[in-house]
This record gives sequence, structure tokens and C-alpha cells, in this order.
Amino acid sequence: MSVRPAAARTPEEEAYREAYGIILSSRVRLARNLRGVPFPDKASPEVRADVRRRVMEAAREELPVQETLSGSSMLHRQELFEDHLISRHLLEGRPEAAICMDAARTRAVMINEEDHLRIQTLRPGLSLREAWSDANALDDALEKKLDYAFSSSLGYLTSCPTNVGTGMRASTMMHLPGLVLMGEMEPIANGLAKIGLTVRGRWGEGTAALGHMFQVSNQLTLGMPEDRIVADLEEIAKEIAGHERNARERLKRERRLFVEDLAARALGILASAKLMTAQEALERLSELRLGIALDLAKGIEMQKVDHLLLEVQPAHLQAAIGKPLAGEERDLERASRLRGELGRRPVKRLGKRTE
Repeated sequence: MSVRPAAARTPEEEAYREAYGIILSSRVRLARNLRGVPFPDKASPEVRADVRRRVMEAAREELPVQETLSGSSMLHRQELFEDHLISRHLLEGRPEAAICMDAARTRAVMINEEDHLRIQTLRPGLSLREAWSDANALDDALEKKLDYAFSSSLGYLTSCPTNVGTGMRASTMMHLPGLVLMGEMEPIANGLAKIGLTVRGRWGEGTAALGHMFQVSNQLTLGMPEDRIVADLEEIAKEIAGHERNARERLKRERRLFVEDLAARALGILASAKLMTAQEALERLSELRLGIALDLAKGIEMQKVDHLLLEVQPAHLQAAIGKPLAGEERDLERASRLRGELGRRPVKRLGKRTE
């Protein structure tokens, strides 16, 4: 099998790399509560159940896919968590919790998380303005049917004081291996903290940046209009992406052999391993993705790697085969699937063609 030259990449593949190479997705979340009702942590089970009923009824027209999570399986909640549709709080089984979604799973409302409802919208690539437009429209539709807790001086009232005001968290998911490998990620994260932004791992607060994936989001919600928050974060995301592109080019220019070998080793492991943990799969796929971005791994589509980044996660893996698996069984199945997807695909290694 010959290696397909970079020039033969289809326009669709080129467009995908350009759109999602560094900034994978954008999200906007709005925290809201009902007027005169205790926050979920202080409310009785009966009050939380009533909140759930009221919010689900209000959201039914906009978000017809509705699930009560309190009695759902841990595996199902894990799958929703891996899709970034529910938070860690709901993953752990909050009482009287629920989620409402549209069919495309791009708009959702979490019920009885830290707040009575948390509206969130997801868009691919750098689409913060579009995600904000979606969230704002959904918020307006719900506010016509629900009486929000709102102060004329403070804004929307929330269970956590840091969310008071707009109640907004806007974020982008970014793949930043260049900055990590060049030792520049920590100073950038420290600099962002000084201007009211935070950098977290793939799953948010308190999680590791597995696969060099980072969430960049605003911290300030009080005293700033929503469109300003979105515009500022968009500009910062573009600036970070520029730093990442620069770091990647320097890696290719100054440490080409290292990066080429990194991608080749990643593919070799992914294509031949018999056991593969989720953590190792994410790390090796990230390294392969970097090689693709720098044209050092040929014949493999970035879109395929991005699909695998989701499918190798524990809940998605088990959902795909329709049954729960123990730890080593998951590692065995994950490795088998990766071999099936990548085992016969070529990659340029150390300047030589391999079949």
C-alpha cells in the first residue's frame, strides 16, 4: 500500500483540518434558578422534584429529548458526561436530576445540578458567537414560562457567588500539544489567569489535560455583558491558537525527527497493542493527531482520529458493543477496535515509507 501524498488530500479533509485542527469546539453555559425556591443543595426532595417537573414542562417544546437521571445507570450517565452533556455533579447521581436535549444534542438543560437549571449549547470549532446566540434564544424561550431569580443590582442569582451576574461560562476546547511539548503551556495558563480566564483539563475543573486537550473559559460573570465576554474569549482563543501554530512550526523546524518519531511510535502502538487503557489511547491519538497536523503522518484523516478520541472512552466503548465490560475487558476491546481502524494504515516514519 502506498502512502498518499499530502497534495492528494481532499478539499473536505483540508477544510476539516483548518476548522478543527486546534480549536475543536465552543460551549456556552447559563446558570439559572427559580425565584423564591431554595437552591438544589438546600431544597427538600419534594421541592427538587417540583423544580424538575416545572423545568421539563417548560423545556418540552424546545428540547423534546428528556431523561430523568436519578434512576439511570452509571454507564448511561458516563456516556452523557463523555459527550459533555452533563457535569460531574450529575454523573455522580444528584437526586431528582434530569436532562433535556434537542435531537442533535447541541442544546441542553441540566436540572438540579448546583443550580435549578443550567442551559448549555455546543458548536464545533471556534463558534462562540453562534453558541451564545443559541443559548440566548433558548434562555428567552424558557424565561417566558419560568420566573427566574434575578436582582436588578446583581443580575441572575446563582448557588455559587462566582456565577452571579450573567451566570455565563463560555469556553473553547483546544488541542495544544505544541505548547505543551515546547514547555510554554504553564506560563500561558498563568497569564490567562491574570486577565480573568481559566485553563482546565478535558473534563473541566479538577481534571487532567489528557491528550493535550484544554478548556479555556471566562471566570468573571458580574459586571460584564454577555456579548463582551464572548467577544473577549474569542479573541483570546484566536491568540492561543496562533501561539500553538507557532509552537508546532518550531517543533517541525527544530525538532522534526522527534515529532516524526512521536507520531510513528503512537501509530505503531495504536495499530498493534493488545491492551490499551483509555488514558494511553487519548495520549497516543493526540500524538498521532499532531503528526497529521504537521504533515508528518500521511494517509490518515484527522477526522478519523477525532472520531476515535470519543469512541475509545469507556462508556462509548461499552455502548458500542451493548454490554458492560470489566477493566481489562475494556482495554482488550479498545485495543481491538484501534487495530481495526489503524492497523493497516501507513504512516511516514523517520523519512521512510512503510507499507
